[in-house]
Amino acid sequence: MRRLFPVSEEAAGLATDEGVGAAVQAREWSLAELADAYAYPQLPPGEPRPWLRANMVSTLDGAAQHDGRSQPISNATDMRVFGTLRALADVVIVGAETVRQEGYRPARAREEFAERRAAAGQGPAPAIAVVTASLDLDFSLPLFTSPLVPTLLLTGAAASPERRAAAEKAGARVVITGDGVGVDPVRAVRALAELGHTRLLTEGGPRLLGQLVAAEVLDELCLTVSPMLTAGDAQRIAGGPSVTVPHRFALMSLLEEDGFLYSRYRRS
Repeated sequence: MRRLFPVSEEAAGLATDEGVGAAVQAREWSLAELADAYAYPQLPPGEPRPWLRANMVSTLDGAAQHDGRSQPISNATDMRVFGTLRALADVVIVGAETVRQEGYRPARAREEFAERRAAAGQGPAPAIAVVTASLDLDFSLPLFTSPLVPTLLLTGAAASPERRAAAEKAGARVVITGDGVGVDPVRAVRALAELGHTRLLTEGGPRLLGQLVAAEVLDELCLTVSPMLTAGDAQRIAGGPSVTVPHRFALMSLLEEDGFLYSRYRRS
């Protein structure tokens, strides 16, 4: 990352919870500053509840991918934010198709965030939770053979017993979060919280994000708007059936660098 600075309040209505953005000049942000800016909210005292945020990237014309992958529309700063959001999370939720297309690997421990994670009572790296109805995954991949913490597979009760056995043999933990072949997003979020994962992050893909939006379990969206136009028929950041009434989110912060916008919205 070269420079990251806030858009003016007059121009963009910039708002941050702790006023992090307003004090930062046009300069490179440290990872500690990024972690403070994207910290999970302090929820009221009481029984802990999960907080689910999504991290996505989109072009100016709404494409979430190019040639089936998000990397071509991303940049170095977006990946820096991506890494920071992962470092703050207990678990990263991702759809099976995204695992296959993006070549997902297990989250790694990062020394820069070790002290922060330890202070928050977190392990060295977040778990990866894959939403999959079929369990049709390659269990010889590093995501299953060499994670720091076991990969979770969120699936339905009707999933193939043979595939479940293969997943567990590979070291994955299968979590039933639906009565049929699919996953119930509400049950998935609840099940992760029961496992002690309350800081939730999803990286899509679009079909999964659409399901989370429709189920009204998404609390926050971190969206990078890439200054690119791709045309074509690429998916948007959220797919699937539309909701009856559009869900309103409030802008919490907006950062800009080299034409890329890094926005953060929370459910109103």
